Amino acid sequence: MKPFHPTPKTLMGPGPSDVPARILEAMARPTVGHLDPQFIALMDEIKSLLRFAFQTENALTFPVSAPGSAGMETCFVNLIEPGDTVVVCVNGVFGGRMVENVTRAGATAVVISDDWGKPVDLQKVEDTLKSHPEAKILAFVHAETSTGVLSDAKALCALAREHDCLSIVDAVTSLGGVPVKVDEWGVDAIYSGTQKCLSVPPGLSPISFGPRAIASIEARVTPVQSWFLDLSLVMNYWQGEGGRSYHHTAPINAMYALHEGLLMLHEEGLEAAFARHQTQHEALRDGLEDLGFSFLVEPEYRLPQLNTVHIPERVTDEAAIRKNLLEKHDLEIGAGLGALAGKVWRIGLMGASACPANVEKCLGALKDELG
Repeated sequence: MKPFHPTPKTLMGPGPSDVPARILEAMARPTVGHLDPQFIALMDEIKSLLRFAFQTENALTFPVSAPGSAGMETCFVNLIEPGDTVVVCVNGVFGGRMVENVTRAGATAVVISDDWGKPVDLQKVEDTLKSHPEAKILAFVHAETSTGVLSDAKALCALAREHDCLSIVDAVTSLGGVPVKVDEWGVDAIYSGTQKCLSVPPGLSPISFGPRAIASIEARVTPVQSWFLDLSLVMNYWQGEGGRSYHHTAPINAMYALHEGLLMLHEEGLEAAFARHQTQHEALRDGLEDLGFSFLVEPEYRLPQLNTVHIPERVTDEAAIRKNLLEKHDLEIGAGLGALAGKVWRIGLMGASACPANVEKCLGALKDELG
C-alpha cells in the first residue's frame, strides 16, 4: 500500500467538474474546530456568498453537510408530512428521485410525466394543480442532469403560488451556470450541489428556504423523519448571534473549498459566468455538429453546461469509445442514464471546465476516436 496519486483528468461529464488549483489549495489549509470562532465567521461568509449565488435575501441559506441528494431530502422531509399530496414533474432521472422522496415521507405523489429531453409542460402542470386542489407542494427539476434540458422555473413557481402550493426546485446543475433567481421567481425551497458549476469537490449541498417554507415547517404537527436533516436542529448550529450549539462535526476543509469557489464566482460575477458557459457551449456545439453529432434537446431549452448528444450510428461500442477517451486522452464524458443509456453522451461544460482549452481537447479527442 502506498499514497494514492490519481492521473489528472479533464472532467467533461455531468459532474464533478474540474476543480481549480486555488480551491484545492484552500482545502489543504489547517483544520480548525467546528465551533472555532474563525470557522463560525467563515460559515457566515459562506451563507452570504450563497445568498449572492442564489440571488436571494433568505436568511435560511446554507450548505448541508452532504451531497446534493441530501439537499433534496432536506427540502422534502422538512416540508412534507404524512398524508400530504405533492405534485412532482418528471422529465428525467432526478424527477424520479423526487417521487421516491415523496413516497418515503408518507405522502402521495401526483406525477406529471414529460418526454426525456423535453422541458416540463406548463399546461400539464396547471391542469394538474386545478384537479388537485389539496396539493401542498409542486416539485420540479430546473436543470435535468440526465438530459441537459432547462425548464421554466419562473413560470412553474408562479403556478405554484397561484394554486397555493409551495415550490421545491432542484438547481443542482443550474446554480452558477444559468440564472437562478430565488427571490424574483418566488422559489420557496431550493437545493443544489457543489460539484457542478461551482467547481468545488462533491460533498456539500447548498439550500435556501423562503418565508412561506419556513412558516410551513413551523406549523408542522409531526416530527421531521430525519434527525440529521431536521432544520429546527441544524439551524441552531448555522445561525444565531454568539454561541451556537453543536449539531454535527461539519466537514471543515470542504467548507474552505466551498468558500473559495463561491468567492471565485463572486469575483467573476454572475452575468460573466453565465456568458462564459454560453460562449463555450456555442463553440462546442459548432464543433460537435461539424463532427456529425445531433443534440437531444432543442436549442431554446438546451443547458449550455450540459450537452447531450445522440451517439452516431457508426459507433458500435459506445462504452469502448468513452473508455478510450478516459485512458488515452485523460478525458471523461458521461454516458446516458435510464432510458437514454447507450443512446446519448453527456458532455459537461461546468464551472472551470467551461473553457476554450477543454472544448478544443474534447473535439480533438472525439475526432481522433471516431475517425
